[in-house]
Amino acid sequence: MDNHKAIVITGTSTGIGKACALYLDKMGFKVYAGVRKQANGDNLKKEASDRLTPIILDVTDDESISVAAAIIKKETGNQVFGLINNAGIGRGGALEVTPVAEIRKVMEVNVIGLMAVTQAFIPMLRKSKGRIINIGSTSSLLAFPGASVYCASKFAVRAITDSLRVELKPFDMKVILVAPGAIESEIWKKGKAYKEKLRETISPEISQLYAPLIKIGEKINAEIKKIPAIGVAKAVAHAFTSSKPKSYYIVGKDAKGAAKAAKLPKGLMDWIILKRIQKLGK
Repeated sequence: MDNHKAIVITGTSTGIGKACALYLDKMGFKVYAGVRKQANGDNLKKEASDRLTPIILDVTDDESISVAAAIIKKETGNQVFGLINNAGIGRGGALEVTPVAEIRKVMEVNVIGLMAVTQAFIPMLRKSKGRIINIGSTSSLLAFPGASVYCASKFAVRAITDSLRVELKPFDMKVILVAPGAIESEIWKKGKAYKEKLRETISPEISQLYAPLIKIGEKINAEIKKIPAIGVAKAVAHAFTSSKPKSYYIVGKDAKGAAKAAKLPKGLMDWIILKRIQKLGK
């Protein structure tokens, strides 16, 4: 096996992670597909070649990370070419009504988990002068009301990427952010279920206060056009194969629009968002 083509991906059960795992597998990479449940790994394996190896990897579990890293280190001779930090969860809602336990959960998965996995694999990546790809979001570029927790986690992903890009450059390593917009994924169903459950715990008075925000959120979710995850997989593949990969890959019209909007004066952007909430929230 060519150890320089070994790639580790977190969160490959569905969505972007699954698309990346299968696409890179077809390209000839040796993919270690991180899953939390063996059944998910077995299902993924049915769609892949013999090169793809599902591996139990829970980014919130230090022991799980250590065991996975040890297995991969042994099988690859301590060399990994790529790491894709994809595992993540989405939580929406006004901060006032978001349980602190949920805030911690988002940060544990989206931020601390990403850093813990990266830390574990840096030695293997350094040996092969490898690349780290962090999967961000539109929310890595522009923060939205009603999504402060998720946006905070995804802004953190961008900050980590920017920091490590320079920190690891002396080792000829590259660190890249792939920021997609709305992608076809199970995360939308999970997010909807979370919001419905959360609203059951909120008093009518609080619900009324945030009614405009709730309405615009529902309208955006209903109208947003999600693109297939394969678009992200292709951007990831370019980031791995190009001799001069971009620092940021912005995938999807909505993500590109957010990147442009983020350059506007903050006062103007706030005014635009508030006007839209007032209009659609009536």
